[in-house]
Amino acid sequence: MSPESTPGQASAQRMVEIPAGEIVLRDEGTKTNWKVEVRAFRLASYPVTRELYRAVRGEAPASPAGPRTPVTDVSWKEAVRFCNLLSQRTGLDSCYSPGDDPDGQDVVCDWGAGGYRLPSEAEWEYACRAGTSGVRYGELDEIAWYRENSGGEVHDVATKAPNAWGLYDMIGNVWEWCWDLYDPGVYGPYRVFRGGSGHDLPRGCRASCRRKSHPTFHIDDLGFRLARSL
Repeated sequence: MSPESTPGQASAQRMVEIPAGEIVLRDEGTKTNWKVEVRAFRLASYPVTRELYRAVRGEAPASPAGPRTPVTDVSWKEAVRFCNLLSQRTGLDSCYSPGDDPDGQDVVCDWGAGGYRLPSEAEWEYACRAGTSGVRYGELDEIAWYRENSGGEVHDVATKAPNAWGLYDMIGNVWEWCWDLYDPGVYGPYRVFRGGSGHDLPRGCRASCRRKSHPTFHIDDLGFRLARSL
């Protein structure tokens, strides 16, 4: 039986406790920086796999990729629904109170709930860096699947070196949805995703690189990773 054959097995075994700290985020378009305090939290050591997604939802988006690859073609709204469903399946309080807005702007997150959720953008970058301050937490070929070594395919999780906190695939393989709105004054409901993918050049595979899209957007190199509050 696979180690991710049930939601409970998968979710209980692979969450890393991230210590509290702070992170300076930067938007390269506006050339602005802002400091964010990050509380201690838990983050999955790798993105949600097709195997786990299927175990929770009953099916996964069609793809030739194997069961241990990150699930892709999942929108932000679908990722939020997955988090709530996994929380319910494992006896935890749901973090999200979803609404009916097609843009997802009425989704509310209870950060004090014990269930599964998406990381905030600050949590994501803070965990990605794992105490480092460079462009990325290691040599790109050693830590990431990107355009020059991926063969244009999504690869199994945890097949490249982790960062210092034991997190795999934070850079490359697939982009990962975060909770945050990108810039609501300019882009409305667009949500942030981070990390770069196997289709990206090195510039897209940096700890600070920010992308965004509509919460219903889905594509074959965009997935997500689970977080939990402490």
